[in-house]
Amino acid sequence: MSTVFRLAASLTILVSLSGIARAQSEATCGRDVLVAQSMQRQALEQLEQADGDDAKNCRVWRRHVDTMRRVASVYGRCLSGSERAQRLAQVQGSDREFSAAIKARCGGH
Repeated sequence: MSTVFRLAASLTILVSLSGIARAQSEATCGRDVLVAQSMQRQALEQLEQADGDDAKNCRVWRRHVDTMRRVASVYGRCLSGSERAQRLAQVQGSDREFSAAIKARCGGH
């Protein structure tokens, strides 16, 4: 087998593997985005159910901030373009808003 043929065969294999990895990554991202959207909806529902008790609100707010950070990680990794920018702005804005509320009303923790 000539060196050129081996090199061409190796490149073909690498391109094929790259395509497979990209397809698997896209499938994983598709699932991850759906899960992140579900987590975001659940976090918003929990905020709506908060009853005004400061201790309970602080727990809900901390959980919300944690969820928004996890969701932002998925959106940052898996989305692109204007959709990425819009969704990241939304969840990062919520993170900042509730982090400030935690600092002001929950002893800063």
